[in-house]
Amino acid sequence: MSRLSAGDWAQAALEALAEGGPAAVAVEPIAVRLGTTKGSFYWHFRNRRALVEAALALWEQDTEKAIATLNEIGDPVLRMYTLLENTMADSIDAAISFRLISAADDPGIAETARRVSERRLGFMQAALEEMGMPPDVARRRVVGGYGSYLGMAALRRIGANDEPLIDFIDQVMADMTLPPS
Repeated sequence: MSRLSAGDWAQAALEALAEGGPAAVAVEPIAVRLGTTKGSFYWHFRNRRALVEAALALWEQDTEKAIATLNEIGDPVLRMYTLLENTMADSIDAAISFRLISAADDPGIAETARRVSERRLGFMQAALEEMGMPPDVARRRVVGGYGSYLGMAALRRIGANDEPLIDFIDQVMADMTLPPS
């Protein structure tokens, strides 16, 4: 068996967070998930909080990587559509986003959730502005679109909505890109 890295622990913590929120980021269950002992954890992290912080940093890095990839798409309409397809297909990221926003009582978690959400909203707003939408309208539209994404993630999680994703994506795209009235 190869030696586990801090990144392996952070990824497993992020998966646990998606499944059960911040409380699920517990050393022993994650060690079991990774097939190792708590000693491996203490080799990389001084405490549970450091592991949570590493998982949050990984989530933020994943957002930056996704944005960098999407920025390679020249057409802003295709960029937004691809963003919606990718995010709606990624139930883990939706769960993480929802759970972190729900855990906003923790200042460290709230700050990361706010920073990542603002980064995502800014990216989406820039695409709508590139399509010719005024900044204030673009901002309102992306806030509504991101809120719909989080709401859909929550409804899917509890089994209250099984609408085909393509229909939802088309609706969100239509709502965000309607010409301003």
